Amino acid sequence: MARGLIIGAPRSGSGKTTLTLALLAALRRRGVAVRAAKSGPDYIDPAFHAAAAGAPCPNLDSWAMPPATLDNIASSVAGAADLVLIESAMGLFDGVEAGAGRTGAAADLAARWRLPVLLVLDVSGQSQSAAAVARGFLSHDQSVRIAGVVLNRVGSERHHAQVARAMDAIGLKVLGSVPRDAAIALPERHLGLVQAGEISGLLDLFSRLADLAERTLDIDGIVEIAGSFTPAGDSGPKIPPPGQRIALARDAAFSFVYTHILDGFRAQNAEIFEFSPLTDEAPPDHCDACWLPGGYPELFAGQLAQAEQFRTGIRHFAATRPVHGECGGHMVLGTTLTDAAGTTHPMLGLLSHATSFARRKLHLGYREATLLGASVLGPVGSAVRGHEFHYASTTDPGGDTPLATLADALGRDLGPAGGRRGHVSGSFFHAIAPVPTFGVPS
Repeated sequence: MARGLIIGAPRSGSGKTTLTLALLAALRRRGVAVRAAKSGPDYIDPAFHAAAAGAPCPNLDSWAMPPATLDNIASSVAGAADLVLIESAMGLFDGVEAGAGRTGAAADLAARWRLPVLLVLDVSGQSQSAAAVARGFLSHDQSVRIAGVVLNRVGSERHHAQVARAMDAIGLKVLGSVPRDAAIALPERHLGLVQAGEISGLLDLFSRLADLAERTLDIDGIVEIAGSFTPAGDSGPKIPPPGQRIALARDAAFSFVYTHILDGFRAQNAEIFEFSPLTDEAPPDHCDACWLPGGYPELFAGQLAQAEQFRTGIRHFAATRPVHGECGGHMVLGTTLTDAAGTTHPMLGLLSHATSFARRKLHLGYREATLLGASVLGPVGSAVRGHEFHYASTTDPGGDTPLATLADALGRDLGPAGGRRGHVSGSFFHAIAPVPTFGVPS
């Protein structure tokens, strides 16, 4: 029977990801069948978690995913593990103003599955006051149980002792104390961490993180506070596969695709065939649909512009079969992409918009898309939940038929988005899960 634990914090930047990776690496080295999951919409952290655990790391999003979908994904992870670590996005209780249990916060998952929380506190610049912060977390929501705390960025033994005594006074177990100078930083770029596959010496990094965990954490104590994790496995609604044989662009330029989306395609009897535009590969011609996920095409725009077999092959493919692009894939489907240095590169021209990173603007948030026509995401009028996260600007919207109308998490209308032309569709919207229609279990 699997056990589970939420790793949460008051805010981003507290050290959750480094701590999660350290625990995964240390437990795996001990021979524990450990798996990870990530709360909320995130592509970068799950790739690191998957590499550290040696197994895929799905996302669990209580706003975007219907409850049955959450349970189904969680069940598949728990069924292959002794211990599941779920890392929170942002702060433990940070989400949107939605119905109970549907805010997108990791606290929703803790309450739904009665999983205890290991709280990570950055105690730099404070001592006894850290206990006041922890006390707030202990009492904030009675359906969420804080079972222990790890003190991060501790300045000295005296500093540790002061904070630990204050935690003891409120009855909270200190299960680790990470010195300030022991932090292992992960490299960053404009959308967050550099991808796991781009870091040379990744196994060495995990070894050092495992050593850090053994030195600074009470690993046995952390395992002991984990709770029983046996979510029901009923299947929830899934994004339909765009075809039965799907050509999936997969390389450093196209790497942002959710594990549960591909698992859902396979569960509906579709096959996935990966190809690499960066090595000038065209989508396999025996496929009947092509999917261009997000990623970092702006870093490789010149290379993509010179990839003649890719460009010719996908244009040939799009003449008779569906091609869909999400975010970065959507940018590549357009006419041009201007990189951060201001150089404009020709793209596929299968849609008529143009994008630029020379004029950066953050677009971030949950989205609900209502489809304006039948597409690879579903039938006309159906709704899909997901998110946007990009810095690209649309410098020319083009003249294609919009793919969908968007609303934010509070239901505010954001207008039409994306484009459709012939067999081609795309948008900056990352799909996570369909909104159940009447009569479909949620």
